[in-house]
Amino acid sequence: MSWTKNVLRVNLTSGTCESEPLNMEWANKYLGQRGLATKYYTEECDPKVDPLSPENKMIVATGPLTGTAAPTSGRWSVITKGALTGAIACSNSGGFFGAELKNAGWDMIIFEGKSAGPVYLDIHNEKAELKDASALWGKSVWDTEDALRDIRGDKDIRCASIGQAGEAQALFAAIVNDKDRAAGRSGVGAVMGSKNLKAIAVRGTVGVQVGDPMKFMQATGACNQILADNAVTGEGLPAYGTQVLMNVINETGALPTHNASDVQFDGASDIGGEAMTTPRETDGKANLVSNAACFGCPISCQRVSQMDPNHFSVKGQPKYHDTSGGLEYEAAWALGAATGVNDLEALTYCNFICNEYGMDPISLGSTVAAAMELFKLGAITEADTGGIALEFGNAEALCKICDQTGLGEGFGKEIGQGSRRMCEKYGHPDLSMTVKSQEFPAYDPRGIQGMGLTYATSNRGACHLRSYTVASEVLGIPEKTDPLSSEGKAGLVKAFQDATAAVDSMGLCVFTTFALTLDDFGPMVDADLEGEWSAESLLEIGERIWNLERKFNNEAGFTAADDTLPKRLLTEAAKTGPAAGKVNELGKMLPEYYELRGWTPDGVPSNETLNRLNL
Repeated sequence: MSWTKNVLRVNLTSGTCESEPLNMEWANKYLGQRGLATKYYTEECDPKVDPLSPENKMIVATGPLTGTAAPTSGRWSVITKGALTGAIACSNSGGFFGAELKNAGWDMIIFEGKSAGPVYLDIHNEKAELKDASALWGKSVWDTEDALRDIRGDKDIRCASIGQAGEAQALFAAIVNDKDRAAGRSGVGAVMGSKNLKAIAVRGTVGVQVGDPMKFMQATGACNQILADNAVTGEGLPAYGTQVLMNVINETGALPTHNASDVQFDGASDIGGEAMTTPRETDGKANLVSNAACFGCPISCQRVSQMDPNHFSVKGQPKYHDTSGGLEYEAAWALGAATGVNDLEALTYCNFICNEYGMDPISLGSTVAAAMELFKLGAITEADTGGIALEFGNAEALCKICDQTGLGEGFGKEIGQGSRRMCEKYGHPDLSMTVKSQEFPAYDPRGIQGMGLTYATSNRGACHLRSYTVASEVLGIPEKTDPLSSEGKAGLVKAFQDATAAVDSMGLCVFTTFALTLDDFGPMVDADLEGEWSAESLLEIGERIWNLERKFNNEAGFTAADDTLPKRLLTEAAKTGPAAGKVNELGKMLPEYYELRGWTPDGVPSNETLNRLNL
């Protein structure tokens, strides 16, 4: 019932917006959001398409539970071919935009072609129209949202837009909604910019109906109680956000620092969740103002921060004194530990400009870290950087280069190409900490073995959110496994990947899986949708989605040779902490993973597997 059964097809070349019925056969096989949109995308796009060409399509999608009373039901995704990776991309975001789109009566929007000039999509329930965005082009995400509310004369609209980074087609540009929530990874903002699409503004008052309201409320009530009683979702994340992990992962010996040259950072305690709550000596205020929540979220892990107005990075820039989305773990790691910078205010500033200009802080920070190592080796100099001394630990240099990258200026243009292309250009390809051209996140695979296999096999390039084995290997959820052992990790990764694909496709946040299992999700989906749904059927859908993504990547030219890790992680042992002396044992895990997946030794889904999954 919570499928709206309506798809909006927007042809940017011709300027048309047309409604069409949702393919219900596909909806029953792929559920929604990530899965269903990927099915639409792979049916309509050539796997060999240039991500930045008009022939590439971009789909904005909600899930069947998006906009309902289910916990964390504010999720939405962007599905396309990634500008950074050339692989299938599904970039997920929270906030309020997805629920607003669903309340306007749409399951998804399919964008085709390229506009001759800048436009934005204006949606009010069933009415959708492309409008001139010339006056918005060149504006930041923050200014674009404010301007659209003034243009519409409606403070209640929700917006998703690109900033200057997306316009300049920085390859890790993000699409930002609600000013500080982002579909951040794989360069979806660059794809949006290539189409001259500046923003989507939506107001929805249609509402969302569930199949069996009483049964649905019973199921959601049970899930909310489990989330509230859980130590992670009920206590840790509300109090410290994902930043609760900074010191935990550092002590585990799995915090990549100085471009993954080591696995522990001496300055971790200066930039973690606890530091954000400590009053500053300068003005007595803490970096963290409060937590906040996305639509329908009982966890409230979002950070709201306010900077020291006297800090070098914001002095004379009043807008950065105001509260905005604060640091989360991945951003704090990438901008901090990876670059050797332990200045909390500088990291907060760089995170703010990622939101303002529309950039993925993971790829940004990791690329800057690679540039710092190139600078250390002399492969790049101040003559290349325009006088910026890109040294590890240099907070002022970090702020300057992040500004340049967001605006597409100076050496920031090189940073905006991502670390693989930059490191290849300057003669040291092994210094790029990427898989399938995407920078890996804040967990070193030498100290958490399962994350090595997770990164290597992720369909959208290195990613922690496709298989968060940290839950098991570090936090003991759903059961504790040894982070330094590769035994059994192939099965663990596959299980996480399939379950996560299902959760993404429902329209819910993956953070719920710290407390909930598919046995908990099943009753919610079953009470909402037509037909019969269970944990088993959801797991099968997740496996089907994973194999569909893999099939597309194989047809796009990816092979088993791309299921690897940076040479450093496979050959240079960790120097400190519990993982000292360890490299990642990918070679032991990958063959077992292929076998469990029902793939050939070359990493291709077998005909038997494709037939079993009705692919």
